[in-house]
Amino acid sequence: MRIAVVSDIHGNWTALEAVVGDLRTMAPDVVLHGGDLADSGSSPVEVVDCVRDLGWRGVLGNTDEMLIRPESLERFASQSKAPPALWERVREIASAARAALGEERLEWMRRLPLAVTLPGIALVHAQPGDCWRAPAADAADAELEKIYGPLGAPVVAYGHTHLPSIRRLAGTGRIVVNTGSVGLPYDGDPRASYLLLDDGEASIRRVAYDVERELQRLGACGLPGAEWTARTLRASAPTLP
Repeated sequence: MRIAVVSDIHGNWTALEAVVGDLRTMAPDVVLHGGDLADSGSSPVEVVDCVRDLGWRGVLGNTDEMLIRPESLERFASQSKAPPALWERVREIASAARAALGEERLEWMRRLPLAVTLPGIALVHAQPGDCWRAPAADAADAELEKIYGPLGAPVVAYGHTHLPSIRRLAGTGRIVVNTGSVGLPYDGDPRASYLLLDDGEASIRRVAYDVERELQRLGACGLPGAEWTARTLRASAPTLP
């Protein structure tokens, strides 16, 4: 069975279009989404509608949760060491995305679970029960097993950090995969990233797309934070507002 996991689109319509085209070529039996669908990109409505129209099952991401439960953002921000100005910008972006999506799409988001399990794979956005915190990229195998082992799947996929990786854990052989990000990579590679699981063999697909076209969409969208997202796309790395 071939399963694709597409995560962290972040409203990037141009990247999503390219990934959907690649999925047609790869022809997976199932496509799952790992959350963080809409917030901060040029096209929150188009992305959410596309994912819904394609019928992809998926999980709630932290930026999805902050749209439907703003208190989740406040709880996380209160514990964060990031500059207050960052969280003020995030609030503005979330408010605009919330208004653009409208109540019916937000209600669809409210029904997204925190985990999806299929034969051979379990999917969460960050870690079980918490879509806001994921282990560090250099976490030890024992830590990853403690976090993801309770899901009971031979392969566990997550996103959130925008840093793709495939880890086979010593002792258990469990494969823990970070899918990377479709719409906002942080690893210096501007290409969209997603997971392809082919009969238990995991690989990261990288898909080139027209970044300049997406930058033009950001410039024209009129949404707050578009200039911040544009800087991040250009750097393929995290930036401050």
